[in-house]
Amino acid sequence: MNKILILGGSGFIGNKLYKELNKFYKTFSTYNFNTRNKENSNFLYFRMEELNINILLNKIKPNIIVSCLRGDFELQVSTHREIYNYVKENNCKIIFLSSSNVFDTFRHYPSYENDKTFSESPYGIFKIKIENLLLKLSPKKIVIARLPMIWGNNSPRIKEIKRNIINMIPIEIYPNTIINLNSINKLCQQILHIINHNKNGIFHLGTYDLIYHDDLINKIIKRKFKNKAIFKFVYSSNTERYIATLPKENKLPEYLNISCNEVINSLSIKRSF
Repeated sequence: MNKILILGGSGFIGNKLYKELNKFYKTFSTYNFNTRNKENSNFLYFRMEELNINILLNKIKPNIIVSCLRGDFELQVSTHREIYNYVKENNCKIIFLSSSNVFDTFRHYPSYENDKTFSESPYGIFKIKIENLLLKLSPKKIVIARLPMIWGNNSPRIKEIKRNIINMIPIEIYPNTIINLNSINKLCQQILHIINHNKNGIFHLGTYDLIYHDDLINKIIKRKFKNKAIFKFVYSSNTERYIATLPKENKLPEYLNISCNEVINSLSIKRSF
């Protein structure tokens, strides 16, 4: 049986992945701030500022590493250099959760798996650094999963919208920006499929259709919150701008596809306040 180590299990995505993968595999996860995880022997304390990742890797000896790490960009890069060396020398593979921001300089069309990455944002640049490092591994040892916005009832973005509405803080929307997205539940199913079928390569794990950012936020607020929101319109360009990743080569089975409206409808309509 595969032994899986999730790096970044304190976060929204990492925690949900742990709950999904632990049903089927021997799964371990790291945490760095949620003390409740101390009660679970499968959760291991790890902070990049304090520990070398090799200590955990040599202790757990995972067959699959799922990286959802967050935090200081340079520390993440150096940590992934250690992961690269471990995966290269051991019977192991890495699933790295990257971002659609690796293409955020390209404005006029969606991006596909084999398109050249190019970013001008610090976040996109740091993700590209890690991608380029891991792509030096044997192709059978790596999965790069590029993610768009991930939504769920308890996702950081939903919490931010709720907080802004309560405090009457304007919510930034980008009327000229075209994106795709995903739900946390569908993402977990997609990662499970990739592991079950021993897939490798680059995957774009988002909706098969696109939506304007302002249309998305308006629909979510209308569905989930009864309060009237205040908006701040941000025009990053005078023309339409795409920050969307679509699959062309590595397509998943149809039952793992999802539309923008299905993501929105997956959010609870329960009024939180």
